[in-house]
Amino acid sequence: MARLAAFNPAVKTLDESIARAIAAERLGYESVWTTQMPDARDAALVLAAYAHATERVKLGTGVLPIYTRHPTAMAQMAATLDELSGGRFILGIGISHKVTVEGMWGLKLDDPVGAMREYLTIVRSILRDGAAGVEGAQFTARSVYSAPRGADLPVMISALNPRMLELAGELADGIVLYMCTPAYVRDVVVPTVKKARERAGKSMEGFDVVSAVPVCLTTDRAAAHDVFRKTVARYAGLPYYRKMMDASGLRSELEAERVDERVLDELAGIGDEDQVRDAVRRYREAGVTLPGVGPFGGHEGAKGFEATLEAAAT
Repeated sequence: MARLAAFNPAVKTLDESIARAIAAERLGYESVWTTQMPDARDAALVLAAYAHATERVKLGTGVLPIYTRHPTAMAQMAATLDELSGGRFILGIGISHKVTVEGMWGLKLDDPVGAMREYLTIVRSILRDGAAGVEGAQFTARSVYSAPRGADLPVMISALNPRMLELAGELADGIVLYMCTPAYVRDVVVPTVKKARERAGKSMEGFDVVSAVPVCLTTDRAAAHDVFRKTVARYAGLPYYRKMMDASGLRSELEAERVDERVLDELAGIGDEDQVRDAVRRYREAGVTLPGVGPFGGHEGAKGFEATLEAAAT
């Protein structure tokens, strides 16, 4: 089986979420990822539950927002979860959005690339060396970590636009993408990261390009499109995503508020088994090293999470 991940955020009951992680492992998926939403369960604790219920599948955060944890606390959490899972943890972190950071948390979002550089430097120093001494404009750390830690624990960042992609290429082990078209991955993401790594004296070997790929195995494409159309519209309202989506060639449709079938099928795999698998193939061919299928339902024709995972994996 080619490398494949599953995005499995916590759903209505934790038991069902855990059952989905178990199913992904049984089906041969390499890793299971969860996303931290502002109004949802703590993603790190959800992954701890997944770790307790599974044996082999890797466990990733796609992603945790940096402003909810000081980088020293993030490193402590990551090292502990990696230890708890037997070395299976992948840390993915991201900036989040102004509406969340400032509107919900009352914090200030300034110079996101600079903030991520400081944050990532502190986290990596603690995981690699057991200590960090950084005096930053936004994050400062003078700390040590004396418990067990995996010095090679992968640390990835959410990156959509060129400056953050360059930072990822320079300092991170990979990137976590969402709502990027395959063409954007091929024409912008991969070349930008590659150039940044070359400047840092690194190759692309070992650097993971992870992309969440929304998929739905369904007998009712129109209903599934209606569900996914709302998701696209919501993310198009966030500045970081909108800038990337405009650069992906979707500007005219989004400006006209006409998220048509072409746009939806560009971003997702919706329909029968072939359409689900085709979406994974398109992202893989564009340069994604680890497609992460994210099954969604929300309508009567949807076949469900596990059936969609099976379709994507065959």
